[in-house]
Amino acid sequence: MTQPKLPGQGASQPTSRGEAQPARAEPAGTGAAGRRRRRSSTIYAAALLGMGALVAAAWLGRERFQPVVAGRPAPSFFVTSLDGERVSLEQYRGKVVLLNVWATWCAPCREEMPSMERLYRRLSGRDFEILAVSVDEQVGRAVPADALRAFAAELDLTFPILHSAPNAPKNIQRIYQTTGVPESFLIGTDGVIYRRISGPTTWDSSQYRDQIIRLLGE
Repeated sequence: MTQPKLPGQGASQPTSRGEAQPARAEPAGTGAAGRRRRRSSTIYAAALLGMGALVAAAWLGRERFQPVVAGRPAPSFFVTSLDGERVSLEQYRGKVVLLNVWATWCAPCREEMPSMERLYRRLSGRDFEILAVSVDEQVGRAVPADALRAFAAELDLTFPILHSAPNAPKNIQRIYQTTGVPESFLIGTDGVIYRRISGPTTWDSSQYRDQIIRLLGE
């Protein structure tokens, strides 16, 4: 016995042409508001990544932004001897070091060099060293050894004469943030800068000699 079909049961009823269809609901987050939220999130994430990269770069290169002044550790460096050997500050750790940045064409440098030699001879035999680093232009791609040796011989200098190419990425002037020549740094046995002097001075005067002796612990 067949049951009568109730309205809505069985075959689907045709829809008359022109009859309004119910609107489909869009999944959450797919509308204009969702797109704006996604775009804002992407921009925010990119900004965070950019800030993170800047912070990391600043941390890795923090030494370059530290001022080279009294009371701070002396930056490490590599320079070249007149024989072409590599010389570093670390080789003199445990000694008091007078680092002098100079050039042969610098008249004030020539003026102060004799007092440096007198100081060097007076403190001979102690844990004291003078490192006079020239920033003269290279000859070709080599240390201007002949000119530096002639300069040292003329003034009878016996302390180490070294060289740092002025156009090198890590030259002594960039590392120590110098603004001219001569500039000098008195470095203690602990590797800390105790005095920075711009311009020539009389290095064998009592104020410098006594300070060096105190740094030597004598």
